[in-house]
Amino acid sequence: MKRFLIAATLLIAAGTLPGLQAQNAPSQTPNTLSVEEARDGWQLLWNGKNTEGWRGAKLQAFPEKGWRIEDGLLKVEPGDGGESTNGGDIVTLRKYRNFILKVDFKITEGANSGVKYFVDPDLNKGEGSAIGCEFQILDDERHPDAKLGVMGNRRLGSLYDLIPAPDNKPYHPGEFNTAMIIVEDNHVEHWLNGTKLLEYDRNNDLWKALVNYSKYRDWPNFGNAREGHILLQDHGNEVWFKNIKIKELP
Repeated sequence: MKRFLIAATLLIAAGTLPGLQAQNAPSQTPNTLSVEEARDGWQLLWNGKNTEGWRGAKLQAFPEKGWRIEDGLLKVEPGDGGESTNGGDIVTLRKYRNFILKVDFKITEGANSGVKYFVDPDLNKGEGSAIGCEFQILDDERHPDAKLGVMGNRRLGSLYDLIPAPDNKPYHPGEFNTAMIIVEDNHVEHWLNGTKLLEYDRNNDLWKALVNYSKYRDWPNFGNAREGHILLQDHGNEVWFKNIKIKELP
């Protein structure tokens, strides 16, 4: 089985994506679209002011605790460090299929969180986070999860518990960083601050083998959904989000 994990690491590639900058221009107001972005089909997933467009992953409404909107930031409030034990995860009201998603995030020391996609909020009725593919957000230097998993597949930017991001990545501690996820049918890419961290294809034998060797092995048809919700994770640590934007693709 390890040969499949080794093969997966060969999918990792570095590069830059022309026309998609890692950060907003300094003069642009946070949580807004530039003229160019609007013309290019981008939409705000969060308006920077209220909870419109979002709900709790296991609720019909937005959580009453555990999340705070302050000065144009969407903040996960600190809890006990457990997975979805404070306010719980939040998800978009809508499902998405093909898209480019950009999320600016800033983590506090030792924090853990994530951005998930292809999420089915009804899949996990028990404790813990809603189930979906995850762009891991983590303090690799201080959080113990960075040392777990296989070949570093639980570190920042990784496809959590499945495919590791490179150790050498353009992360800026103590600052806002931009996660970007590109989905075109079965092909998916993870980017950080304008650099590609990894890419993979799902709905094939290699994907099935990876899943069977992960914590997701018991979830039916994991990661193969045609569409799903987008999720921001509560993992009991303080994390800040802003400039959450999406461009839907054909």
